[in-house]
Amino acid sequence: MKTKQLKPYFMLWGTQTLSALGSSMTSYALVLWLYLRSGSALRTALLSVCSYAPYVIMSIFAGALSDRWNKKRTMLVCDLLAALSTVMVFLLIKTNSLMGWHLYVLNALNGLMNTIQQPASEVVATLLIPKDYYQKTSGLRSFSQSLNSILTPILATALFAFSGVETVIAVDLITFAVAFITLLLFIHIPESDVPDQAEEKLLTAARKGLSWLRENPLILTLILYLACVNLVASVYDAALPAMVLSKQNGGERILGFVNTCVGAATLAGSVLVALLPAPKNRVKVISLALLLSMSSENFLLAFGKTPLIWCIGAVLGWILIPVMNANLDVVFRSSIPLDMQGRVYSCRNTLQFFTIPIGFMLGGLFVDRVFEPFMAARPANSILVSLFGENKGSGAAMLFFFIGIAGVLVCLIFNFRLHKYKWSEDAISS
Repeated sequence: MKTKQLKPYFMLWGTQTLSALGSSMTSYALVLWLYLRSGSALRTALLSVCSYAPYVIMSIFAGALSDRWNKKRTMLVCDLLAALSTVMVFLLIKTNSLMGWHLYVLNALNGLMNTIQQPASEVVATLLIPKDYYQKTSGLRSFSQSLNSILTPILATALFAFSGVETVIAVDLITFAVAFITLLLFIHIPESDVPDQAEEKLLTAARKGLSWLRENPLILTLILYLACVNLVASVYDAALPAMVLSKQNGGERILGFVNTCVGAATLAGSVLVALLPAPKNRVKVISLALLLSMSSENFLLAFGKTPLIWCIGAVLGWILIPVMNANLDVVFRSSIPLDMQGRVYSCRNTLQFFTIPIGFMLGGLFVDRVFEPFMAARPANSILVSLFGENKGSGAAMLFFFIGIAGVLVCLIFNFRLHKYKWSEDAISS
């Protein structure tokens, strides 16, 4: 019976996954387009900064809006406006008018739409999924994200190389249309059975979300843990294209291979999520998965001299991330009352993701202004050159070494803090 009740969720999940693939392909192609024209890690990283800045700034209020607005209508309007920004990019490219600042503005608009849509989507998932299926459906989301991670670099690179970024955008718009029509015509989303919050002021609603987090220190600590991990991870995201595209044995195809390995690893991790029974201590699983990720990939990228080593690092760094995400999702979704989820998820988004634009900015600055100039000044017989390589890309490799140290320290500090909480599945509040 419950599996039949999951049919609307499966339809939503399938079409939204397809649309997410199209959007990811466009984002990937635009990163290639901008880096190949500018050669700047900072200018490329600013794409992500502009996407996340409105997300971080406005998220704390978005949940209050989500709690009072119709969830389906919110998702449809946000999807439509995001698609219109993609159309603008397509028209600018066709008229040879596209510039970097256009992408920054349009990415900011997309980020704002995602800010409003994301808490609505989280509540919709809770409404459509029976509680017994939280972990399984979280595994499905990880599976789809992993599959997209595999397909995005392959498809985007192939289309970009043979047909240009215009074709990538056209595919994106087709997948959007499929998801939009399916949600509009075929999926009924019930409204949550919670008190009417339409008269509640935005600041009051946001304060309630923050107050709930203060009263639940385990959830707040996990959010702050992920915020620090996101800071390190976004520096990694800014440095990876700069290193792989610049290295003598790198390039667009190799970057695609590395990102495909990331997708393959997360796909394998998603299968583990679906097959493994519920752990006795989800918090411990979250901590150990993050520690493995932070202590492996960054060091292999720093010292690895071949694409094979980079790919092995990608597998080790990402294979347990779906396991971490699934357990984190169960803890959050089961712990936060339904009538508070929009507000708490929005506060979570602000606290957990505000470090991402900072990390992208720092990553771009470190590569362009610190590590690349530093390594360019090293003599050929320097020990640093023997460790991190020579020519462009060696500075980004050196940065990965420091990212690895920072990531391990973050995990050790927060793992120590989390040990003081007595937690079990039975302790989750309803």
